Amino acid sequence: MDENMREEYQLEIENRIKNLIWTVCGDYTLEARPDVDAFLKSKYIALYDGIKQGAFAKYFCKEDLSLYLVKKLYIHADEASLMTIAQMCIEEAVEGRIASERSGVPEIRRRALEDTLEFDFHHLVKSEIGRLKAALFREKIQGEYVVSSAVRKNMERIYKLKYAETTRDVIEAIDELYNLWVEPGYEQTYGTLEHILSVTMEELAEYSWKDFLTEEMYEENLEAYLDKVSQDMTATRTPDSEEKEELSDQEGLRKKKVVVVDEEAMQKVYSYVELNFGKTYLSTLQEKRMNFQLCKGLHSDCSLYFTDGILRSPVTRNYQYEYAKKQQAKNKYAYYDYHRVVKRNIAVLSDTLKKALVMRDEVSETISDRGILIPSRLWKAGRTQDAKLFRKEEKTSTQDFVVEVLIDASGSQRPRQDKVVLQAYIIMEALSSVRIPHRVTSFCTFWDYTIIQRYREYDDPRSENERIFEFTTSSNNRDGLAVKAAAQELLNRDEEKKILIILSDGRPYDVILNRPNARNPQPYQGEYAIKDTGFEVRRLRSQGISVLGVFAGEEKDLEAEKKIFGKDFAYIRDIEYFSKIVGRYLKKQLEDNA
Repeated sequence: MDENMREEYQLEIENRIKNLIWTVCGDYTLEARPDVDAFLKSKYIALYDGIKQGAFAKYFCKEDLSLYLVKKLYIHADEASLMTIAQMCIEEAVEGRIASERSGVPEIRRRALEDTLEFDFHHLVKSEIGRLKAALFREKIQGEYVVSSAVRKNMERIYKLKYAETTRDVIEAIDELYNLWVEPGYEQTYGTLEHILSVTMEELAEYSWKDFLTEEMYEENLEAYLDKVSQDMTATRTPDSEEKEELSDQEGLRKKKVVVVDEEAMQKVYSYVELNFGKTYLSTLQEKRMNFQLCKGLHSDCSLYFTDGILRSPVTRNYQYEYAKKQQAKNKYAYYDYHRVVKRNIAVLSDTLKKALVMRDEVSETISDRGILIPSRLWKAGRTQDAKLFRKEEKTSTQDFVVEVLIDASGSQRPRQDKVVLQAYIIMEALSSVRIPHRVTSFCTFWDYTIIQRYREYDDPRSENERIFEFTTSSNNRDGLAVKAAAQELLNRDEEKKILIILSDGRPYDVILNRPNARNPQPYQGEYAIKDTGFEVRRLRSQGISVLGVFAGEEKDLEAEKKIFGKDFAYIRDIEYFSKIVGRYLKKQLEDNA
């Protein structure tokens, strides 16, 4: 067959499968994606995959499911295992429905499953999930298949999908089965289904999906990978074992959460950071000096980037700029919804601080060897060695205090972003009302850049507090490095008493990106990251900075927060109690230094 005839034949196959998909789903506007190569290996597998594509689009929402799968993979799920589970669940959710409507489907399905077992059996038997898939296929072909009680239990979990009514039902089943069969500790480590679904398109777009793509799709990145997932999830066959072997090195890197890029790519990353987080307010020399001073030890392959944010210093008005504008509006709406609670908290915290400062302003008198003469003590002159004949007045300065507020702006904070903004605003307004100088910054980490965004400087006017509504969340968080960066200027302040308040969720986590020939340290997560952050907190306390951790996360992460901050942390379940808890700590700091 010459090249022209081959192309015509492939186009004919593609059109046949597209028509089949459109006929099944009843929607001729659906963007169908036939697998012509699969047809050349087995026409029944290709036809059945087309039928499932159409059926799933008819009964469910394929966009929602494919987007969930990509988000789950973004949060470090194993691609092959997740896709195999998704294929089994989708098969069960649609096959009964479509078979009851179209009498020819059961025979096509039977032949497709037989061909799949013939081609993939040697690969399926190598894993528990593969053996489960093989058992399901055999039972569908034979009508009944003898398996162990454990396998039968797992098969019954899949069979429940025949009663699925919504796409959410299918998503919940896939998520539950993956967490049960593949990574039992996944939810504790990476978060619940709601956390996965809260990942934004912006976060997905900034991640490099190239390791997951074929060479033909290499330049298209996220959009191409979404299309690939949308097609693969309704496939009958598992990915070819040869393809898996070719990707094994890349998958190994992903499992370690380490990405290696060259210097040219690093320059592109810097440009990306500038475009999506705003221009830096430091000069090139200042930036190099900060990185030289702070990016050491296990942070030696990292960089710091200081910005006022994309709304204050944009390179251009791109999509990220518009997204930040929308997020700013959402934060303000949250303030309007809770404004009574927020104002009450500001008043309570301000009153607590004022009372503590009044106590410091009171004049105290001590007996001294200088000051105002006390006539009643003159008799001691020449008769005793006590030279304290004077009264000395001492007044404590209210200007001995400075506060730094550091906010975790990583993607894991997104579900409670509005509450984090309101908590920061309460602190800022209360400190402004008593004229205690304070600076407010947030941090997140994109690739090897930890981005520090500034919302106000120590001596800015109260009107600058409104900038906290520009707060957005994104990417990962390298807490230890962010704490070092936030404290750098605080340590250089003249005030005697320095306080650092950190609003975080107790889950330091960062995907490491390294240049070639770097030390390639282990992933910044779990106990490794908690110990580093706790070390930085203890180091600052040894240098005279009081550090308070305000916990804004989930209760399961409370132990990590305790390890980081020790006894000085506040767990605030309800914003109603925020001012009292934080006020109690700040009051103690003021009174202890009176």
